[in-house]
Amino acid sequence: MSRAEEFEELRPLLFSIAYRILGSVSEAEDAVQETWLRYESFPAQPASAKGFLAATVSRIAIDVLRSARVRREEYAGQWFPEPLLDDPYEDPERSAELADSVSMAALLLLERLSPLERAVFVLREVFGFGFGEVASAVGRSEAACRQLAVRARRHMDAGRARFEADRRERKALAERFFDAFREGDVDGLRELLAADVQMVGDSGGKAPLWGKGCSAPSTWPACWPRSSRRSYGSAASWRPTS
Repeated sequence: MSRAEEFEELRPLLFSIAYRILGSVSEAEDAVQETWLRYESFPAQPASAKGFLAATVSRIAIDVLRSARVRREEYAGQWFPEPLLDDPYEDPERSAELADSVSMAALLLLERLSPLERAVFVLREVFGFGFGEVASAVGRSEAACRQLAVRARRHMDAGRARFEADRRERKALAERFFDAFREGDVDGLRELLAADVQMVGDSGGKAPLWGKGCSAPSTWPACWPRSSRRSYGSAASWRPTS
């Protein structure tokens, strides 16, 4: 198998790793492309193409995230991760767990972690890499990676909801919500959302399309988006005002 064929076979995995570290589709795609350039020019054949490529994309993503954190601190408004509708990496034995790891809730929790903690958590907890492989990927000792993993799990657990909704019910509710949202069905949205819900929007750093702190339901028409078109990084989250 040629290097190009090996890379294409592992591309979905590499993208999935980069996306979970970065929370951005475009940045993840750039990280994967940079990984290919480094792999193509690497003089020797690695003992494990998967290990080499996973380590390379992780290091690139860590560097990108460190610079991205600075940009996000200067961002106009609150920054949200880019939603990913379909994860290209499919592992039938762990499909539900992997699907949960790209939910908006999980990505927002990952934002609490430092770049190194985030990379260690993603490689170890999401993709099941051994600590030896994780240590090689992030350039730290195994002992240090174990400590990073412990801290990352603590931060993630601290932000998780106390009660987990049934996955099928959650998916069905989400589908109903987005159908109503796309159709501009305010009455339908009123039925699905609590009376004290608040909408917070991210318009990609441009002039905000959402009213700041739109409380449901009476103020919705005033803060309804003028366009459904997404720009980079745009997303929306709904949360109680209390």
